[in-house]
Amino acid sequence: MTRTIVILLATLIAIPVAALRYDIPLNAEHWAVLRTLFMVAAGIALLCFIVGEWSRNNSQVDKLWSILPAFYVGYVAWQSEWIPRLVLMLALVVLWAARLTFNFWRRGGYHWIPWKGEEDYRWGVLRQDPSLQGRVRWMLFNLFFICSYQNILILLFTLPSIVAWQGINTPLNGLDYAAAGLMLIFLVIETVADQQQWNFQSEKYRRIRAGEPLTPPYDQGFCQTGLWAWVRHPNYAAEQGIWLAFYLFSVAATGRWLNWSLTGAILLCLLFVGSSNFSEKISASKYPAYRDYQRRVGRFLPLILNKKARR
Repeated sequence: MTRTIVILLATLIAIPVAALRYDIPLNAEHWAVLRTLFMVAAGIALLCFIVGEWSRNNSQVDKLWSILPAFYVGYVAWQSEWIPRLVLMLALVVLWAARLTFNFWRRGGYHWIPWKGEEDYRWGVLRQDPSLQGRVRWMLFNLFFICSYQNILILLFTLPSIVAWQGINTPLNGLDYAAAGLMLIFLVIETVADQQQWNFQSEKYRRIRAGEPLTPPYDQGFCQTGLWAWVRHPNYAAEQGIWLAFYLFSVAATGRWLNWSLTGAILLCLLFVGSSNFSEKISASKYPAYRDYQRRVGRFLPLILNKKARR
């Protein structure tokens, strides 16, 4: 996990610098908005760090993950004077934000005391990592990865909105509607996957609390039905698809299939690879059947032999 974190931090610097240098430059108005957004993201990262250290709850960024993208895209839409493409992009991000915020709330992530709420279980596991032992090491990890990296990443994957603004004179076209359709499809997939996981875990723990036997499919401990029978992380796969589709709006506006705003989606995909590696390591240590599940079922995309393996 430590190596993954180092790679992610390095790419956070290298990819945006290279992309901005070799792409069409922003004008003064776009730069002003981008600087403002980065200052806001930096301030939020610092606030998350201070609150997390004070409260000993390192899930402060998690509370904002589903909220900030709507704010960032909304700010760009406002600065663009509400051009149709940005309004469409904002509407889709608000839908995404509402769904994800609800899902985080029902899992206990929010509390009426803002800095409280359930902490991501993975931070507790990571605290036991020898390379992160000690108060200073964990504090630096919290500052540079949990707070700074994640907050900058949240901003980066919303920045196709800036490039879409560059194409202010390009009317909405077929690629815009295709991007919107893809975002909605992935949003539905993510919603279904999270609901299936919620239903499974709720019933499993209900049976445990009631002292009832864990019959199939609950006896193996993890969800592997519905969408989870086809891929091990359908929600992660859909989330990556959402932001890759969001990037297509910048292509529709400018005609540039490769532009610097792809940075955020690439880094998000890398984060999900590292996050799923870590989560699966935990799952494999808890559930004996998980390794067989890894062999039978693809991580983000279905394996060709999945159907044959289920027969």
